[in-house]
Amino acid sequence: MIAPARRAAFEVVRRVFEDDAYADRALASAVEGLDDRDRALAQRLAYGTVQRARTVDFGIEQLGKRPVRKLDPPVRAALRLGGYQLAWTDLPVHAVVDDAVELVRAAHRERAVPFTNAVMRRLAQGFRGLVASLPDGPVKESYPDWIPEVWTRDFGADVALALMRAQNEPPALEVRAAEPVGEPTDVPGAYVVERVDPARMRAMSRASQLAALVVDSQPGERILDACAAPGGKALILNGEVTAVEINPGRAARLAEEMPANVTVVNADVRELEADGFDRSLVDAPCSGLGVLARRPDLRWRARPLPDLQLELLRAAAERTRSGGAIVYSVCTLNADENEAVVDALGLAVDPLGGEWPQYAHPTRPEFLLTRPDRDRTSGFFIARVKAP
Repeated sequence: MIAPARRAAFEVVRRVFEDDAYADRALASAVEGLDDRDRALAQRLAYGTVQRARTVDFGIEQLGKRPVRKLDPPVRAALRLGGYQLAWTDLPVHAVVDDAVELVRAAHRERAVPFTNAVMRRLAQGFRGLVASLPDGPVKESYPDWIPEVWTRDFGADVALALMRAQNEPPALEVRAAEPVGEPTDVPGAYVVERVDPARMRAMSRASQLAALVVDSQPGERILDACAAPGGKALILNGEVTAVEINPGRAARLAEEMPANVTVVNADVRELEADGFDRSLVDAPCSGLGVLARRPDLRWRARPLPDLQLELLRAAAERTRSGGAIVYSVCTLNADENEAVVDALGLAVDPLGGEWPQYAHPTRPEFLLTRPDRDRTSGFFIARVKAP
């Protein structure tokens, strides 16, 4: 019998790396029918394996003496899952090894069973020590090279390493609630909790909440939320909010969830036939380098999107009345998508560092920058400019 949680985690790992599936969506289907304990374990194993894939692959190749890319997909997934458990959990070694072998057998790769067994036993003997001996950097912390290169360029080597380590740890569970719950934070309405009660709160990092608060929307104003899904920021905004979402499915879900002051429009904001908004929020698509702890597969699929971000900002500026506020926020830590995009926009900046000094950008204090290593929240860049 293969442990149900391992079977589910194995399915998630395969779907992420073979089908390019999103880890959270793959997990949702894989854990159907499992009890809460097995669901939690399956998530831990699946997310950890996806997150640590580069380090595990290094161990498989060093100790297994075979390139990972040449392994059959189910064998590769079983070894990755097993390797993660051996180095980063305290689960019984014999159960981890046995289940890895049985997962390969259940995938009808009988000829690969002896190889899997041999590699798993080598990993059990030497992988934890191998990981400990690795030099600090992207192999040990399991990142593609370009991400720490960007962080080193923007923040220096020490912060880059701190960011890598911080985003390999479970993030704080932050929520927005109308009444006090859990531990209060320095962002009004944001709390740290141990579990989410959907009836009383909405899971949302305080950095994300900060982006909506910076809009400073007022009752009676017309507000544009240019990239609205999943909708958390729209719920914070005051006034008559037009929430624009390009994806039909996400727009439909938003329309079901939003209060009366929010009108959901399924459209591309660059083609929106409306203008004269008092304030706009552009929470743009980005590489997501500030939320890698929450999205384990993102580090392997992330890409910068500065051209799109600039287009969306210009579209919002065209639809905001002269002198109105435009807030640009992205959940990434990459100057190419952050301050460089605002500079390219060329509009007057409304400084934010005085309002939120604890989050002032280290070299551009007119902007805000939250960091997972320092602030234990998502990494967000936030700027506010004035429409021409």
